[in-house]
Amino acid sequence: MSEALWFLIVGGLLLARGLTETVLERSPITPAMLYLALGLLLGPTLLNLFHFNPLKEAGLLKTLTEIVVLISLFSAGVKMPAPISFFRWRAPLLLASVSMTLTVGMVAVFAHYVLGLPLGAGILLGAVLAPTDPVLATDVQVRHPGDREPLRFTLTCEAGMNDGSAFPFVMLGLGMLGLHELGEFSLRWVLVDVLWATVAGTAIGLASGAALAYGAQGLRSSQTNYRLLDNFLGLGLIGVAYGLSLLVDAWGFLAVFFAAVSLRQTELKLVEGESEKPSRVRPSSQLDAENVRLADHASQSVSGGSLVFKEHLERLSEMMLVLLIGGTLFLNSWSLRAVGLALFVFLVARPVSVFIGLVGTRTSWQLRGLVGWFGVRGIGSLFYLMFAIQHGLPEELALEMVGLTLIVVTLSILIHGISVKPLMTRFMKD
Repeated sequence: MSEALWFLIVGGLLLARGLTETVLERSPITPAMLYLALGLLLGPTLLNLFHFNPLKEAGLLKTLTEIVVLISLFSAGVKMPAPISFFRWRAPLLLASVSMTLTVGMVAVFAHYVLGLPLGAGILLGAVLAPTDPVLATDVQVRHPGDREPLRFTLTCEAGMNDGSAFPFVMLGLGMLGLHELGEFSLRWVLVDVLWATVAGTAIGLASGAALAYGAQGLRSSQTNYRLLDNFLGLGLIGVAYGLSLLVDAWGFLAVFFAAVSLRQTELKLVEGESEKPSRVRPSSQLDAENVRLADHASQSVSGGSLVFKEHLERLSEMMLVLLIGGTLFLNSWSLRAVGLALFVFLVARPVSVFIGLVGTRTSWQLRGLVGWFGVRGIGSLFYLMFAIQHGLPEELALEMVGLTLIVVTLSILIHGISVKPLMTRFMKD
């Protein structure tokens, strides 16, 4: 594809997306489905005007998906309702730990015994496909700061954490393939990749988010009308939290998510302590009051001031990456193995792991069913796969896993995209 034609396509798509926002909101299709259809049309599936080879461009795709996931995790963390409590976060924590482990295990067994992959490759594939996606699942994500709707909160919070909790299983799969050091009896994996990396990533995120909140508030309160560039501060927090985590071998995705959560929670406490401005909305509870007060003072908070910019970046990135996904697929990419794996993930692994993971909680059966269904796979899965390829995954195995993963992600965009609006509408009416 020529450079001129590429700019025309992307520019035209941006114009069409900007002009049809209201139409798409009322339409049964999602924006991701539209981008995917255009990618399939222009790619080798139909017109063959361009072809994106993820194996040859693994480094580029890894960087692009990494940036997109980081921005999405920050946006998700900023919108978490306050305050944090174990009762409210119990279900997402169980989903990001117990259900994540069960999903990886079930996919690994399926990949090993049905698809004939080595056990290490099966665990790696399970880790690639287990995390739910904070990028493509916008219709089931928290809409705004303070959104307390249980389904959206659970799915958003889970997606924010399981993009980090999948990393230990990625490293376990690579280790079983001889591409990562696990240590004797896998002791190094347990101590470093599981315990240290998880605790350190969470701690870095909580500390860096709180530090920025106090620093920004201190500068604003020291001088009248002191201006800060909230967009720069938000991006800077992402970079610092992620960079520190990489330096100490911690999971950076967890750090960025919890940095955003900590930033918002700390700013809520500061606003609650200092602001005496009456709210525009009569709150029904103390929790609502805190969220409304931060919304009223969005111009005085880094989290509120940077959120819109991050969401715009997220939408633009979603468009580009889903367009590239469509441009990777050939007609012969649609194998029975890949479709069978996708159906197993959607209809067996995800629902079963969710129902088992939430045993003993007060989560309603209806909520469990919807959480089990809306396990959207997307950009995060592509990042983990490119990460594995960059760590020396053998070419033949890499080709196999690329084909499987792309079909699972494509079917997730289509199947979950078609069902999201009717199911969400019905759920909100009940």
